[in-house]
Amino acid sequence: MADFFQNGVIATLHDLGRRPTADLEQELKSWSADRPMSLVIPCLVADLDGEALQRIVDQLAAVPYLDEVVIGLDRADRADFDRARRIFSRLPQHHRILWNDGPRLTALRDDLESHGLSTGQPGKGRNVWFCLGHFLASGRSGIVALHDADIRDYDRSLPARLLYPVAHPSNRFAFAKGYYHRASGDGVGPDRLFGRVTRLFVTPLVRALAVTFGDRGYLEYLDSFRYPLAGECAMSTDVAETLRVPSDWGFEIGVLAEVYRHFPTTRVCQVDVADGYDHKHRELSADDPTDGLHRMSVDIARAIYRKLAIGGVVLSAEGFRSLEAAYDRTALDLIDRYEADAAFNAMAYDRHAEESAIEVFARSIVRAGQEFLDDPLETPFIPSWTRVRSELPDLPGRLVAAVEADHAEASGS
Repeated sequence: MADFFQNGVIATLHDLGRRPTADLEQELKSWSADRPMSLVIPCLVADLDGEALQRIVDQLAAVPYLDEVVIGLDRADRADFDRARRIFSRLPQHHRILWNDGPRLTALRDDLESHGLSTGQPGKGRNVWFCLGHFLASGRSGIVALHDADIRDYDRSLPARLLYPVAHPSNRFAFAKGYYHRASGDGVGPDRLFGRVTRLFVTPLVRALAVTFGDRGYLEYLDSFRYPLAGECAMSTDVAETLRVPSDWGFEIGVLAEVYRHFPTTRVCQVDVADGYDHKHRELSADDPTDGLHRMSVDIARAIYRKLAIGGVVLSAEGFRSLEAAYDRTALDLIDRYEADAAFNAMAYDRHAEESAIEVFARSIVRAGQEFLDDPLETPFIPSWTRVRSELPDLPGRLVAAVEADHAEASGS
């Protein structure tokens, strides 16, 4: 059972084990007439073969309050698109699949590029951006939640908990971030802690930045999130319209930065969405800074540096070296806590592997700093949909028309 402790500058909504999912869903259903809700699921073609997606579809089919499900499908050919349509056809809710590599959406991307509105490289950021554009342009609902397609222990309580704070009639929150603990095992030996990038990189990095460059409001805000890299969140239309979505691995951190830029922290909360959480785990790629968690940590650090620089923090090569030393000490101190926590919960803990990961992440801090100094004006953000509508007023409508055309063509109508 969770505690009820509040820390940091955002509200934390805990799961105290007192409300069944059916109770949450009943309230959400009663609010849905006035505040209809959508769900976005970014999906890779590889996810179509996973058991996780089958479970997600089965669970969502029983959700009574969702008006719309928008699926973004990446790296798919026509046969993959048809296969995805068959998988999601079990959903009773109105649903549409964005075939991101199909000719119609490719033509829309080319049009955006020709007007200086780059959608960046293929990846989760671009996928989510197009899904949010469809959500906004379709006008079917006013609130949207987002979660990945590879959650192995998915339960329909997850979207209910995500959407509840934003859908509540009090209109108190415009953005809700999910959190959970990451632990899993092989079913034979003891479980072990995951969430390495959050535990061993983001948390100690944010605290080391505060020590090195001074306590800043943005750093306190980031440190308030229990799982800042969670891919699960919910937001109102005014948040979705103003987001400049990052196109690299800094997606989750970049979204938090955009929310901080546009909304007071009183409109932001984090919510306990799962008793446990398991999805595919990425390799560390210790010797390859262009792949795996190594690359992810570089992109995340660079995203945080950009935000600090925008706020007036002066960053230098010497500062990054000091930051590396502060990070190393902070991360090693946290390892003592994680080791004790794992022992208390009878979990396996490989201290050597944890310290080896910290060594890799420490190199990422300096590498990201050098990349930032080499190109401090780099803008990896995809423009907000507000800006797109200003430059190309008809494009959102054309996006919906393209998706409908793909759907009709595949349906043979």
